[in-house]
Order: sequence, then C-alpha cells, then structure tokens
Amino acid sequence: MEGGGLSDKTRLLIRTNTESGVDNSNNLAGTKVMVIDDSNTIRRSAEIFLLQTGCEVILAEDGFDALAKIADHLPEVIFVDIMMPRLDGYQTCALIKKNIRFRDTPVIMLSSKDGLFDRARGRMVGSDEYLTKPFTKDTLLDAVRRHRARAS
Repeated sequence: MEGGGLSDKTRLLIRTNTESGVDNSNNLAGTKVMVIDDSNTIRRSAEIFLLQTGCEVILAEDGFDALAKIADHLPEVIFVDIMMPRLDGYQTCALIKKNIRFRDTPVIMLSSKDGLFDRARGRMVGSDEYLTKPFTKDTLLDAVRRHRARAS
C-alpha cells in the first residue's frame, strides 16, 4: 500500500468526496434540514452551507409552503424566518409544534432583530433556538449539530 498506508479504495473515496465539495468531517451527511425564508438570498446561502456538509435541504418561501412540504419530507431540523408574508415565523412555528408528529422537531427562529421581546415570543410559540441574521456558516452548522444530536 503506497500513499501513506491508504488502500486504493480509500484514496478513491477521499478524492471523490473532496472533488464533490462535500465536507464529511462534521458528521451532518444525510441530515434533513428545512429552511423557511421569504428571502431568496437567505435560502440560497443556507442551502449552500448545508449542502457542503452533505445535508439534504428542503426550501420553502413562507409558512404555507413549508406546511405543505413538511409531512412529505420529514425534516430533522427546521429554520424559520420570523418576518414573512401570509404566515409569519411565529405562526408557522406554533403550527408545527402543535402537531403531535412534529412537536419534537427542533425549530430555530431566524431574524434580523436581536431583541429580548422577539426571543421571548419565539420561546412562547415553542422555538428551540434563535439565530440572528446574517448568520455565518459556522453558526448555522453548529445549530444543526446541537439540535440533530438532541433529536437523535
């Protein structure tokens, strides 16, 4: 075995995963994550960060779109923006948490506001965490790691 004691098969796997842009070092591969936000920029940023770690990403533009998709995709972690048209993040979170099938699914609120009132209101409707936008890749992935581990 040349190449530092690695077999040909192992070297191929490492090369394939590296070339595909998937970072398997943080053990999130296969985690189903839903991102609900009316901002295309936020949805796409989160999607890129999550896909780089091998997560399966489900995107929704608002609460109604999310509720239509949640039963089909069964996400393990849900990120939801607070300020959205039609059905806001607080209402969306409350509806998710009232459903016996999804009440234990972690819901993380996303907001550009960082006020105590907004955080408290999020807790009142059952959210598990509150992230301030713009978020970093590390902040987003750390939240997924924390809540996926808790849900397992």
